Parts: sequence; C-alpha cells; structure tokens
Amino acid sequence: MHKEDGPRRRTRMDSIRSRSGRRLALVALPLLVVLSGCASDSPIRRVWLPGETDTTNHTPNITRLWVGSWIAAMSVGVLVWGLIIWCVVAYRRRKTDTGLPDQVRYHIPLEIMYTVIPLMMIGVLFVYTIRYQSDITDTSKPADVHVNVVAKQWSWNFNYLDSDVYEVGLQGELDGKPGVEKTLPTLYLPVNKRVEFTLQAQDVIHSFWVPAFLYKLDNIPGVTNKFQVVPQKKGTYRGKCTELCGEYHSEMLFNVKVVDQAEYDAHMAQLESEGNVGKLDTNLGRTNTRPGRGAVPYNTTTGSN
Repeated sequence: MHKEDGPRRRTRMDSIRSRSGRRLALVALPLLVVLSGCASDSPIRRVWLPGETDTTNHTPNITRLWVGSWIAAMSVGVLVWGLIIWCVVAYRRRKTDTGLPDQVRYHIPLEIMYTVIPLMMIGVLFVYTIRYQSDITDTSKPADVHVNVVAKQWSWNFNYLDSDVYEVGLQGELDGKPGVEKTLPTLYLPVNKRVEFTLQAQDVIHSFWVPAFLYKLDNIPGVTNKFQVVPQKKGTYRGKCTELCGEYHSEMLFNVKVVDQAEYDAHMAQLESEGNVGKLDTNLGRTNTRPGRGAVPYNTTTGSN
C-alpha cells in the first residue's frame, strides 16, 4: 500500500460524509416544514383530526397528545432512516476495497443511550395519556344536563332526564339522495354546559361516537357507561355507531346540535307538546321497544311499560 493511500482514503471518506449530510438535510427540511404545520390552527392538523381544537373541553388535550405522538414518532423515524441511509452510502464496499472491513466491537454508552431514550419517550407519552384519559372519564363533577343514550338496531333513542322528555330515533334511509340528514335522530345539547351521558344498549353492542368530540364509548347490553363533556362551539355535528352491530350498521347515524340555552329549552318544550313525556324503555330485548314511532315509553312511576 502506498503512503498516499491512507490520506487519500480519508479525504474520500470526508467527501462522502459531506455529501451524505447534504442529502440528509434535503430530506429533513421538507419534513420539518410539514411538522411546523402542527400548530393548533394549522390546516394540516385538521387533516389528521376532525373538528376544531375548541369543540369541547377535552379536544385541546386530545389534539396535543395526538400531534405530539406523531412528532415524536416522525422524529425517531427520520433519525433512524437518516442513519441507515448514511451508513449504506458512507460504508458501502468499493471496487478498490480488499479483504474484510474493519471489525468493531460493541459500544456500551451508545447502546445504553438508544435504550434509555426510547424508554423515556414512552414514559412521557404514557404519563400524558393517563392524565388526559383520567380527565375524560372523570364524572365526579356535577353535570348541568343528563342525557340517556339508548342504542338499538339500528338507531338511537335519547332520554333527556332533566326535562323528562324523550326523542325516538329512526333508522337512516341512505338512498343517495340529498337531505337524508334531516330524517336522522338529532341530539340537542346546550353550549357551555356540562353534559353527562349515560350509555345503554337494548340488543347488541354498539358504540356512541361524535367524531368532532374526539371521543367514543361503547353501549353494552346490561352495562351502563358514563362520561361527561362540555360542548364549547355551537353547530351541527355528525354521529355514528362504530361497533359492527348487524346488517344496517352503516345506517345507524345521528346528528348533534349544540345550541344556546334558549333553543335547547324550546326543543324540550316541543318534545313535551308532542307527547314525548317520560323515559323510553332501556330494558334488553328487541320486543319491548320497537324501532321508530311505535316505541313504548317507560313509565318512571310504576317501573313498567
């Protein structure tokens, strides 16, 4: 080997490393631009999650956890991909190379580092997940409005417990024509009031989900689930069942209208004037409460139909 081979090889390696660094920068720069769109008002963030960050009192924390998880995951991915590409380019075998490459041993500090750092990242995500999840499932605060949501094949009944009125849900008719949303059951909620949902099911397992609220909970026969939420933005939102519950699962849709207190009170008065007074049956079975306008109200005084 000539004396110049060593310096020449080091120069070539430095040049390769420099080019590899530039390539990595070109890959990382667009990614950083994308990640910079993770601000609360960014349209990129709204592609990832439905609704807005201030739809309910829980959506800001859920959005922060979701976006933070993605940033952490993408950062690790870019680092790993960059190191893999750099190693492939910088240490590729060349035509002038002979024999085996340099044999290296394990590197204890490096191995400790890439074991401890992922554990720390997982620990941070775990702590925030538990914290936010506990806030969502906490029902210890007194609620302003109590709504009993009864899932059935294939619609929803809403019992407004404070006003002692109910609304019977009809199955959606998805015929492809516009205006089908008007035929769906509509759940009314007053804005900026703490609402406690009591979820039940009459027949099979269903799941109550309003995508804009970024939270869903199962309706399970024989089990009562509860959660609280404070709707903070007026508007009409879409709801659906997210548990496969039979032939017409896809048509088990509903609307949610978040309105001011006056409109909410007017709707309660309208239900009362229509004779929808009392509480719809929440017993198990398909025969006690038939879908549609044939539903049998539950007598809260005698405890029977």
